[in-house]
Amino acid sequence: MTKVVNPTKVITGKVRFSYCNILEAKATVEGGQEKYSTSIIIPKSDTVTLEKINKAIEAAYNEGEAKLRGTGKTVPALSAIHIPLRDGDVEKADDPAYKDSYFLNASSISAVGIVDAALNPILDPSEIYSGMYGKVSISFYAYNKNGAKGIAVGLNNVLKLADGDHLGGKVSAEKDFATDDTEDFLD
Repeated sequence: MTKVVNPTKVITGKVRFSYCNILEAKATVEGGQEKYSTSIIIPKSDTVTLEKINKAIEAAYNEGEAKLRGTGKTVPALSAIHIPLRDGDVEKADDPAYKDSYFLNASSISAVGIVDAALNPILDPSEIYSGMYGKVSISFYAYNKNGAKGIAVGLNNVLKLADGDHLGGKVSAEKDFATDDTEDFLD
């Protein structure tokens, strides 16, 4: 049996999730289409994942030349269109979660498969949140919509590997009520 290789699909190494809306579809703009989405934070040290992503972006560009050309005579250069991989140190310099990382945003109009490290479906919504760590299956594709041209990222599936500190300021109940001063705690 021959395995079919899709050059526009990537399964990442360990990444962190931010703006994690993968359990319930939400519109990112009022009146917009509801989607499952997340920001995927990739450490700059994960050169294997970054190389896979760059190759998939190039493959999506090559596969989408006709779409990118549109009614024009030429295909715009890859460097002239929107590329989804962005530098967290530049674009999110004030957010420590993005330090020494690249990031990209991925979305899907259909529900995303979410499993734990043993490949069991995660059914408890409290297990899925911004700040957790995992791997993600994503696909890259070209778009040409309302004059905007680029490469977008489709969100396929998520594998949760580990918990992490919640992003966005949420603190667990255990941390809120952990104290050395038990007298005040019991009052």
